Amino acid sequence: MRRVDLDAVRTFVAVVDAGRFRDAAAELSVTQQAVSKRVAALEKSLGVRLFTRTAQGAKLTVDGQAFLPHARDVVRAEARAVASVAPGHRPLRIDVIGRRLAPAGRLGEFHRAHPGLELDVVTLFDADAAIAGIRAGTIDASFRAVTMPGRRLPDDIRATRAFAEPIELLTGPDHELAGARAVTPADLAGHRIWMPGIVAGTEWAAYYDALAATFGLTIEVTGPDFGTEPLLDTIADSRTLATLVGEQTRLVWPADQGLRRIPVRAPTPIYPHSLLSHRDSPHPTVTMLRTHLHTRRPTDPDAETWTPAWARWPRQTRNTASTPG
Repeated sequence: MRRVDLDAVRTFVAVVDAGRFRDAAAELSVTQQAVSKRVAALEKSLGVRLFTRTAQGAKLTVDGQAFLPHARDVVRAEARAVASVAPGHRPLRIDVIGRRLAPAGRLGEFHRAHPGLELDVVTLFDADAAIAGIRAGTIDASFRAVTMPGRRLPDDIRATRAFAEPIELLTGPDHELAGARAVTPADLAGHRIWMPGIVAGTEWAAYYDALAATFGLTIEVTGPDFGTEPLLDTIADSRTLATLVGEQTRLVWPADQGLRRIPVRAPTPIYPHSLLSHRDSPHPTVTMLRTHLHTRRPTDPDAETWTPAWARWPRQTRNTASTPG
């Protein structure tokens, strides 16, 4: 298959548009000799003459006329290819963990505030997959809780505080705690909390392991994970099982299930969402998103919160007052 040089194709189109080799050289900021050499090389590669020189300038041959529309397509394709990866022109590719979870909701708020921005939303399994994706350039950013015990972020990964999400208790209508307006972590001790979606080795498993160890909770992860709806069905029909969910997790259930979402207080366990990105990320939307998340943080300095000691947030320790957003 014959191969042609892209600069030569671009030069050919410039000569056609300018009408003269000299004028094309001025347009391309090269010498007329360079233009002549590029066109000659292109003609050699194609095995045909593209121009004839006349007193009026360069005139296309029949072969040149046949080649011209395809040459223009090549030049336009090059321009589109370059633009597709130019900072701010490519959609921001971002991982939100799950489409029902809080990061997806926060990203939706950001898009409503900036409807002209393009987003490519994906869901990856865990923090390791997200970090690998950022380092490989397959995603630009990810919402994650970092870092797990015994782990540290690679030096080229930047983590900034995104938002704090309070954890709630979810029970059926006949559960012992269903009528409570709020519960404390101590109230949950001795109750069966069922969370079959927890996978060992993930950041959310590390979070709930720390929560259970700190407050003496019984969190069961046994049984197959059939998804959200079967979990809600089981919780709705049980007098003894409950589960924990993020305050901003979007859940919908039939009215006759009578499920209860109950705040946890004194202290409030919060899930520490961070925004991960590459330190050398050129995508301006990452900076815009980081600014948006910062301005959306609520201020409640008197709230008593808890998050694991390994979370990468300053001023967040067990049973200390801190800003939950």
